[in-house]
Amino acid sequence: MANEIKSNTSVSSKDPAIRVTLLPKDTNANGTIFGGIILSYIDLAAAVQVGKCTSQRAVTKAFKEVIFKAPVKVGDLLSFYATTTYIGKSSITVQIDVEVVRDGKEIQVTEAEVTYVCVNEQGLPVAVKLKN
Repeated sequence: MANEIKSNTSVSSKDPAIRVTLLPKDTNANGTIFGGIILSYIDLAAAVQVGKCTSQRAVTKAFKEVIFKAPVKVGDLLSFYATTTYIGKSSITVQIDVEVVRDGKEIQVTEAEVTYVCVNEQGLPVAVKLKN
């Protein structure tokens, strides 16, 4: 029989695409995490999700919308949750929700929509071939 692990920290049972702890080198002039750092991790999380859909080469086409909802602090453990929201002829769109746990509560700090396009070796768009 498995042992139940109890904790007083509420951590989501959702499976994040990636988790990252941010460091002092990632801060801006205000002492919070620079938005560009978060954008790079959003792109990486979206790439992980696209890789679950197809084995093809895919490149970032667009960040449709990014909303920074709350500051991110040094030492925060960020969870980047990814959901495929649309698969087109050559594109895959992914919703990214970024959360941090503070005082036992999950707080959404950023959200974004990212579109990737499948390309061939010449960098030209090709039809999406889904994994089986």
